Amino acid sequence: MDKIAIISDIHGNLEALTAVLNDIENRGITEIYCLGDIIHKGVHPKECIELIKNNCKIVLQGNCDDYFTKEHDLSKIDNEVEKTRINWNREILDDIDRDYLRSLPIYYEFYLSGRLVRIFHATPNNPYDTVGLFEDLTSKYNLFLPPKDEPYKEKADVVVYGHIHSQLAEDKYNRTLLNCGSVGNALNYIRNDEKDGNVLNLTNAQYLILEGNLGSKDYDLFSYQFIRLPYDIEKELTNNRFNPEKEAYEYELRMGKYRDMYKVYKNFEKNGVNINEI
Repeated sequence: MDKIAIISDIHGNLEALTAVLNDIENRGITEIYCLGDIIHKGVHPKECIELIKNNCKIVLQGNCDDYFTKEHDLSKIDNEVEKTRINWNREILDDIDRDYLRSLPIYYEFYLSGRLVRIFHATPNNPYDTVGLFEDLTSKYNLFLPPKDEPYKEKADVVVYGHIHSQLAEDKYNRTLLNCGSVGNALNYIRNDEKDGNVLNLTNAQYLILEGNLGSKDYDLFSYQFIRLPYDIEKELTNNRFNPEKEAYEYELRMGKYRDMYKVYKNFEKNGVNINEI
């Protein structure tokens, strides 16, 4: 049986990525696929890009990889925080980094023990769409459909994506939907100070292992395993003084809470979730 490690959403967190790559190596896994968002948030994007280049056989583009390598007209952006984010990423990336991130594909597919597996950052059509924990059934089913620009392709049996920074496993219509979580920025959106367990259950580096016969269309054993790996958060934050959003990054790594929770609450409300009952 072959094993594939699927990682995503590193977000410049070098300590978390190094810990994950070491763990993957210790398990004897050589097939590593990355679903994007290598940069933004942490202060080590260049180092993370190099590690991903040197260790991953497949690398896909995330929304941050696309957004922060574009040319932006800052005069048309009213949000000062957003301007700061764009300027900072301009300063710490060079043309080689930007060209590499812009060149990455959106999705990749392969057979594993008779199942067509399709992987991507957010959806097979673009890296920006969000299909969250409480998304409607149609939105989740649509993730199994072929990309719009290649409608002749088959529906996937297994989908693996990232983007939401939270591990997920669901079966829909005899198909398996998996989210591998986030290597460098694990988050949990269902939070309540009275109900929350130990934050150490969450503040770790997450990734996914698939097991089966790679490249085979014959049905056989297929399995998956979610990994949550402790890493040295304080070491990662040693150089965080250079981060223009220093406090927000520390908050997310130490608490596992998204800095812009209001965006999540809007999505919850859209899907009929009463945030007062969480």
